[in-house]
Amino acid sequence: MSENTNQAYPLAPANGYTRSDGESLVSEDELKRQKRMKLFMYIGIFIVFQIIVMTVFGLTVMKVKTPKVRLGQINVKSFNSVPATPSFDTTFTTQIRVKNTNWGPYKFDASTATFMYQGVAVGQVSIPKSKAGMRSTKKINVAVSLNTDGIPSSSNLGSELNSEILTLTSQAKLTGKVELMLIMKKKKSANMDCTIAFDLSTKMVKSLQCK
Repeated sequence: MSENTNQAYPLAPANGYTRSDGESLVSEDELKRQKRMKLFMYIGIFIVFQIIVMTVFGLTVMKVKTPKVRLGQINVKSFNSVPATPSFDTTFTTQIRVKNTNWGPYKFDASTATFMYQGVAVGQVSIPKSKAGMRSTKKINVAVSLNTDGIPSSSNLGSELNSEILTLTSQAKLTGKVELMLIMKKKKSANMDCTIAFDLSTKMVKSLQCK
């Protein structure tokens, strides 16, 4: 009687296709290539993001703007005028305001604000050395005394006093430096040019305009 022998045969894939070692290596290389492409893509996105951040930072935080100097509200203490002479004298209090919109302090040297009638000085006030903090306004209280001692008699002062409206101007220049990130300092000069109209009938300020 013949002896039955059971021999095992390898199972074929369900789709009838056997994957070779060469194809396996190709597939691994493709996966590595895709990973490298993703890595390069992430690096590119990160670089673009950094460029955008640095651009915005440079256009906002690191951009140095010129501070602004203005007169604040004027409170008249006394005002005496004589159209016939003509002459006047007045005392008032006000504030010199230094507005700093930079992302760093503005340190400025001592200076002087001059008050004038038709270009002739009628009084001055000292502005002390100080600092306007980051994105803030420094307010300096001052007391001002003005008189007509230096005005020539040929001026139009008499007619202005008769009209009961007296117009004066005030000018000042501050020089200093804006400091950013504790490493960069840039020189900046701030100018003040204000026009003040006094109403002599009420002995009050009618208007104050600064630019």
